[in-house]
Amino acid sequence: MIRVAIVEDHPVFRKGLMQVVEVAPGLELAGVARSVDDFDTLRLSGVIVLLDLQLPGSRLEGPGAVAHLVGSGHQVLVVSASEQPADVVQAIGAGARGYLSKQAEETEILGAIQAVAQGRTYVSATLAGYLLLAPIPITAREREILELVAGGETDQDIAEQLSISVRTVHSHLDRIRDKTGSRRRADLTRLAIERGIIPRRSKEG
Repeated sequence: MIRVAIVEDHPVFRKGLMQVVEVAPGLELAGVARSVDDFDTLRLSGVIVLLDLQLPGSRLEGPGAVAHLVGSGHQVLVVSASEQPADVVQAIGAGARGYLSKQAEETEILGAIQAVAQGRTYVSATLAGYLLLAPIPITAREREILELVAGGETDQDIAEQLSISVRTVHSHLDRIRDKTGSRRRADLTRLAIERGIIPRRSKEG
């Protein structure tokens, strides 16, 4: 069973999300809260959180709420009324695994939950373009690693080329994935090329 929690302050929309989760096979509604503070009192572990970014009166909202929940071991799928590019980019940058508009159909919400549960990311097609237009906030070292990933290099090859450990390569890749929302290696390669990052190889042949 995929355990799902909801953090949403609007009672009507909160009830709608509850119904979507409760009737879906393979999903379990683990908890419901009106704010991140209320959610913390539930003491849940390792759930997918459907999070509204705008939580008036809450101590935490926006990317701060995303980062808090991710830091507590949860996977965050934002379901927000906001379709502003900055909100989408900042939420993914803070660690959200997905971003949906509140206009999303039930089938898309369920598909996004499944994607997140499988370790993938999901951003509504209408919002995904914002991520392509936004600059990637990566360090010089992360850019080097992304160039080599795009060049088809293995983690071991990258470690040897940059004189760092494979474990360090993994740490950098994890940060790149968190910042970009791209989880699979093929997605990282495509992202690099789309952003004009030139693929390079650590060795010939």
